[in-house]
Amino acid sequence: MMTECPEEFRWLSDCEELQEIYCVSFVRGLAPEEVLRRFSVDGSAMEECDPIDCIGTAKIGDWTLVVEPGGWQLAVDPEIQARVGQGTEIVSVSRHDYASDIFAYIVDGEPVVQFEPVLPDDRSGTDPDRLIEEMRKVGLDPDHDIDGPLIESTIERSFALASRITGLRFSPELLKLCFPAAEPLEN
Repeated sequence: MMTECPEEFRWLSDCEELQEIYCVSFVRGLAPEEVLRRFSVDGSAMEECDPIDCIGTAKIGDWTLVVEPGGWQLAVDPEIQARVGQGTEIVSVSRHDYASDIFAYIVDGEPVVQFEPVLPDDRSGTDPDRLIEEMRKVGLDPDHDIDGPLIESTIERSFALASRITGLRFSPELLKLCFPAAEPLEN
């Protein structure tokens, strides 16, 4: 079982763009514009804006990367999950320093596996045991004993789990793709 922090995600602890609260999701087979349209209550596409207070998206292979700075909706809001997830799958990692971090795997708008990374033994969803082997491989023990040692680096491990499912590795370069208007202009 993995005990060290997944090295490729260690950068997350020092990332200024992602602060105390954020959600990073991967949506399969939808264009970024469609993801944003589904996020909106009235069905209109959202405009690109400053990364501090809006949703950023980028197309990467068969997936659309979605970053919610200061947000958590795609990981926890059933209405958003149903709208965005209809006919597709979503892998979502939410960090929330003042509440609970969440990992969610959603298919056709329904959570299949959802859990707090510090309590991977307490899973919910339509098939909460679906990712057991992948969870073990990244150090999120699905049989974790709450009275035992704490699981460390849970956000990094959650991103490692997301990577196993999507085949994509969330990186600083991918984060920059989500907010092209926020990048400094080069001379």
